Amino acid sequence: MNATKKDVTSFSPEALREKYRLEREKRLRPDGNAQYRDLSGLYADFDKDPYVEPGFTRPVVIETIDVLIVGGGFGGMLSAVRLRQSGVHSIRIVEKGGDFGGTWYWNRYPGAACDVESYIYLPLLEETGYIPTEKYAKAPEIFAHCQRIGRQFDLYKSALFQTQVEQMDWDENARRWNITTNRGDKLAARFVIIAGGVMHKAKLPGIPGIETFKGHSFHTSRWDYAYTGGPTGGLHKLADKRVGIIGTGATAVQAIPHLGASAKQLYVFQRTPSGVGVRNNRPTDESWVKTLQPGWQEARIRNFTALVSGREQDVDLVRDGWTYIFDDTASRRARSPEEAAELRQLADFRKMEEIRARVEAIVKDPVTAEALKPYYNQMCKRPCFHDEYLDTFNRPNVQLVDTEGKGVERITPTGVVVKGREYEVDCLVYASGFEVSSEYTRRLGFDIRGRGGKSLRDSWANGPATLHGMHSRGYPNLLMFSPTQSGWAINFVHILSEQAQHAAYIIERCLKRGVEMIEPTEQAQEQWWGEIFTRLQKGATFGGVDCTPGYLNNEGVRPPPSAIRFAPFGGDTLEFIDVLRSWRKGDELAGLELTTGAAPLATGTA
Repeated sequence: MNATKKDVTSFSPEALREKYRLEREKRLRPDGNAQYRDLSGLYADFDKDPYVEPGFTRPVVIETIDVLIVGGGFGGMLSAVRLRQSGVHSIRIVEKGGDFGGTWYWNRYPGAACDVESYIYLPLLEETGYIPTEKYAKAPEIFAHCQRIGRQFDLYKSALFQTQVEQMDWDENARRWNITTNRGDKLAARFVIIAGGVMHKAKLPGIPGIETFKGHSFHTSRWDYAYTGGPTGGLHKLADKRVGIIGTGATAVQAIPHLGASAKQLYVFQRTPSGVGVRNNRPTDESWVKTLQPGWQEARIRNFTALVSGREQDVDLVRDGWTYIFDDTASRRARSPEEAAELRQLADFRKMEEIRARVEAIVKDPVTAEALKPYYNQMCKRPCFHDEYLDTFNRPNVQLVDTEGKGVERITPTGVVVKGREYEVDCLVYASGFEVSSEYTRRLGFDIRGRGGKSLRDSWANGPATLHGMHSRGYPNLLMFSPTQSGWAINFVHILSEQAQHAAYIIERCLKRGVEMIEPTEQAQEQWWGEIFTRLQKGATFGGVDCTPGYLNNEGVRPPPSAIRFAPFGGDTLEFIDVLRSWRKGDELAGLELTTGAAPLATGTA
């Protein structure tokens, strides 16, 4: 993946370690996640849906159902599909957006595309008979695929769009969840699946003066095409505009080339540069498509996940920047865990040297090039892949404003201040991402009150207790999709697909066997935590506290000891998936307490 001829084999590990430390310390700040603002109250306008007509109304829905699914993204859609395939049809899907898609409903900014290969990222390709047009499909194609799934599996009739859950309470007598929405709906559900996703709640940087800006502003997940022009034919309305964009993460890397090509002047305000490798996107090879055999997508998905989990494979089917980053060939020669860790670190140094050499080879201004070089381990921040981003900084109308790790100083009615200098702009674009590491119910937007009216927020105040990250004692018949004590993957749709199958299996079995209520035993929860903790002790995962601050490491703030219980399963993604599959194969619902009548029946440990 090294696109340059510069020699990156000779470097000083000691010098790089020190450079990484200094760059990290520049960016440390005590407020951590508190530096970001919720899109409510004073900032509620940033959260308005620009993709629907205002004034939407519909009749209030009052009904009793078997399953309520919160979220209409890939997780929610896959859950509904698998439930339907299992014979469960009494389903409702509540979704904030105006259509299916989740992240891909909201992310319509120019240049938006998946950074994991389309053939493994888009779910249900074989079931729908669809093949993406490119190796990395763009947002409109992904959104269209979400709609395709909705049509093909008849999900639209079950969906309540432009609707948000406001309250969710467990009714012990009825053994159901009572749910109310912002549209007055009253739903009584035997089971609830929360598939709200990890990237749907947008956030704003807490920059002083943000509310005083008199120009036009919006978040990238609420892109205002009425102001910029587009989405087709370029952002022509920006031809006479001075635009500032705050953020240089995965979203900004895709949007900046389009802003740079259209705006009269573009200022890119950077706190921490992203590592940007080669994307090498290309159209789908039709001759390759003709060779595909039944089962090809699952085989390709598992091959990719195995490689990025460090497992050796006979062949790399995807062959992209991700599998290159996670190529662990060197450490397999190690004679001890310590030697393996050192070899992995040296390989990481070498690959990041390639990323920095690529910047130097493409960006003509040496000062700008130096500011764009990332100094941290590759997985401290989500790696990016793009073939036009770096070239954009060679445009005469594009200026990188490097804050040297401090971030923007303040915002005025007319512009942005960095190091005492004001940059006047007509439009401000916030590419500040989504809440990932904030508290779970905060991201959901509502609290969950289980047995005895106890809030999930309160129950998890000192760390969660779960079985498989999906069930929590005191919250019967609740199945949650979240990285907390669950699987995590580069191709997160792989985890969602497995969680959806798992949830559908459990619900189908319960309905078939007359089980009215399930919840994990305390013993099963502690046994599960013990498995996770054992893996955590074997070594740190990406996004560690020694990384440069970002959403993967709680913005560089060392969390309290209890927060360790929010950790994901860790280690090998396929191992987590195989745990779920083995559990289902036993067909005992092990570790869950089952209630069919008046008395519960414990099924043993997980």
